[in-house]
Amino acid sequence: MTDHPDMCKVVLRATDEDGSVTVETPWATRVGKDLYRIENSAFYAYSLSWLDVVYAPYSEEEERPTFEKVVEKSGHRTVRIKFDPPVTEGNHSMEKLQGLVNLGCSYEGANPFYICVDIPPEVDFTNIRNYLIDEDLYFEHADPTYEELFPDDDNAA
Repeated sequence: MTDHPDMCKVVLRATDEDGSVTVETPWATRVGKDLYRIENSAFYAYSLSWLDVVYAPYSEEEERPTFEKVVEKSGHRTVRIKFDPPVTEGNHSMEKLQGLVNLGCSYEGANPFYICVDIPPEVDFTNIRNYLIDEDLYFEHADPTYEELFPDDDNAA
C-alpha cells in the first residue's frame, strides 16, 4: 500500500468509557486538501466506516494527518465481533464468519478474536443484524452505533 503516493496513515482516536484513549492509524487515500478516504475498517473509532471521506489536517505533533470529522459517508456500515473460540480455519467461528461473507460482507481481523465486518451499502443491514443475533454472536454496532440506531432506547449505554 505504501507504493501509492497519495496513500498515508491517518490518526484516529477513540475515547473509551473509562476516559482512556485508543489510537489507531488506518490507511487512507488523499482525495483533496486535508481530505482522505479511509481504506481500512476502524477497529476502535465509532461512526466511521470503510471508504468514508474524513477531514484530517496534518498535525505537527502527530507527524500525520489527524482525524477531526467525517465529511462524506460511503454508505458502508461496520460491526465488530469478538469470537470465542478465535477464528481458525475450519472451526465454528470461521463458519459463522463465512456466513457473513455469504451474505455479502467482508471483514478485517485485528486478531483471530476481534474482527471488523464491513457491510456494503447494497447489503441489507437488518438481515446482517438478524444473522448476528440468530447466531448468538457477541457484537457491537460501530457505524452506525447502537445509540444512533436506537436513540430512544433507555437501555443504551
